[in-house]
Amino acid sequence: MNVLVQLCKVLVLLLLPFLVLIRASVFFHDHYFASPWISLLSGLVLTAFLLFLYFTFFYGRLTGQFGNIESIRRRALIALLLVAVYALHGVLFIKSKNLKTSSLKNEFLEVHPVLRLSVSTLIWIDPSLLLTDASREIEDYDSMGLKRNKNSLHLKQKTSNYVHAIDIRTKGRSEWKNKSLEYYFWAMGFNTIRHKGTADHLHISISSRDRVGKK
Repeated sequence: MNVLVQLCKVLVLLLLPFLVLIRASVFFHDHYFASPWISLLSGLVLTAFLLFLYFTFFYGRLTGQFGNIESIRRRALIALLLVAVYALHGVLFIKSKNLKTSSLKNEFLEVHPVLRLSVSTLIWIDPSLLLTDASREIEDYDSMGLKRNKNSLHLKQKTSNYVHAIDIRTKGRSEWKNKSLEYYFWAMGFNTIRHKGTADHLHISISSRDRVGKK
């Protein structure tokens, strides 16, 4: 039992920086900054500080000292660089196997950076994740046989200049995976709506100042 508790503690410590990065970025977006990149940068700095505390703790355990100014600067720089590299990779790259169509690769880059990072992070845990829809033009609703939805967060938002919603396939996946997927995005502060039927999917969005209250 003690071994299980220790393993859980290690798992929490490993996952915490990733969760803080995303959740903090969503928080800053919702409550402080209209700019997606400033929101992401705020989450990045907070996560880098958390990693700095990790490094400082282990440094102290190994050396019995807090370290001099140079050592502190080095730990802070390494923490900042690690988080920055991870975040940039997450918002700029996604594998083709995680996209329903090749055109989604360009659409992915039009999605709000914080939402992109949340998807890229989840793919590390669930490599079978499939993105089915992202950016739309208002005319796309005609070709889909649907009524035009001018309030859709799949449309590019004027304030941020990014799309604020994506769709992820749930059809053909076990229900526990779909529920876990939904809970993950909800816990990170995103809006989630499950659309069932022939095109069963999970609609995930981040709030927009252009369309307050819309999902």
